[in-house]
Amino acid sequence: MAIVCKSTAEIEKMRRSGRAVREVLNLLNSLVAPGVTTMDLELAAEKKIKDMGAKPAFKGYYNYPCVLCTSVNEEIVHGIPSEKRVLKAGDIVSIDCGVVLDGYYGDAAITVPVDGSVTPEVRKLLEVTEASLYKGIEQAVVGNTVGDVGAAVQECVEANGFSVVREFVGHGIGTKLHEEPQIPNFGERGHGPRLREGMVLAIEPMVNYGKAATRVLEDKWTAVTVDGSCSAHFEHCVAVTKDGPVILTK
Repeated sequence: MAIVCKSTAEIEKMRRSGRAVREVLNLLNSLVAPGVTTMDLELAAEKKIKDMGAKPAFKGYYNYPCVLCTSVNEEIVHGIPSEKRVLKAGDIVSIDCGVVLDGYYGDAAITVPVDGSVTPEVRKLLEVTEASLYKGIEQAVVGNTVGDVGAAVQECVEANGFSVVREFVGHGIGTKLHEEPQIPNFGERGHGPRLREGMVLAIEPMVNYGKAATRVLEDKWTAVTVDGSCSAHFEHCVAVTKDGPVILTK
């Protein structure tokens, strides 16, 4: 499948869908607290997306049942919201949300401490994962490669003693949720597809506190760390422009 470069007008539309995603995540961030269920977050997101005149990107995608992915503690990605999953003090929850607005997709993720009692080690995991996202974004410039983005993420993560997940990667995005190219969170500088003006990338480091190994649960969606260690996930959609990277999901 070919890589699709977007016009300035298309990037402007994607900025609107990106802003919608950010509004949803800002709302959910404010709702996360002990005693809240991941289904509470799901219902709030569904209402907010509808109120904005957007559509959820994930619900029905390969038969995924919900508008959010909510992944708690050792869950890496694709955790399915449930009224049985009650957030507790000391937990972390990754919230991944996508919307479609005027035919263009936005996609972003945050990982949130449920309260102030997360350990310093887990807080560092969150800080490093988010920092690695911005290191990757810095490399999203015309003439660089996908490998430059992945290498920047990997170097930041591994310098701090954490592990990059390899089975799940970022992606191009536009009129489809997943477009070419894939954006691994590891790689070699100078390798992979070259970045061109108008490409839009969903860059999304998934970082484990312990080892990198993953497995998928019986629900066929939820990916977890094999060693049971916590995992964090942050994501932005980024346009490659002649003036440098532009974050569309701010």
